[in-house]
This record gives sequence, structure tokens and C-alpha cells, in this order.
Amino acid sequence: MSRLDSLLSFLKDDPKDVFTRYAIGLEYVKMNDSKKATSSFEQVIEYDPTYAPAYHQLGLLLIKLKKKADAREILKRGIEAARQGGDGNAAREMQEALEELG
Repeated sequence: MSRLDSLLSFLKDDPKDVFTRYAIGLEYVKMNDSKKATSSFEQVIEYDPTYAPAYHQLGLLLIKLKKKADAREILKRGIEAARQGGDGNAAREMQEALEELG
């Protein structure tokens, strides 16, 4: 059983487990399946709008997909979520990614 299969099986017990969904998104990124990765990160944000790492990874993915306007929006939302959650490092990393977009 692959790591992805294991993670997907965890969702059977708790479909709204944001940590598992986030990990699934990362696996899809590794597999270059941007559609499924995007969906996974969006679900994390839907279930927990304060989960800053999902905004960061989704923003980076959107940059890679050359969807700059969408990336800007997600990163800005992520910075706010990170600040509200007291995660200065995540806010700073997303701010740097946002600045690199120009």
C-alpha cells in the first residue's frame, strides 16, 4: 500500500481531518497531479480556514501553474490566517512568495 493509499484510507474514519487532507495534497504535488492537489488544499481551507500551511502550499502550486492572480488572493488570505493564528513564520514565508510574484 502506498503512502497515498494509506492517507486516503484514514479519511474513511474522518473525512474532514485537515492534517490528512493536507498530507494528501502534498502527495499529489509529488505526483505532479495539480488538479487533485489543488482540490485537497482547497478542502483543507474549507474545513479549517485557519490552517495556514494549506494556503501556502496552494499559493505555491498556483504560482507554478502560472495562475498569478489566484495565487495572490490565496497568499493574502493565508497571511491573514497565519497572523490570526500567531504563526509569524508562515505569514513571513507567504509574504515572501507574494513579493516574488511582483
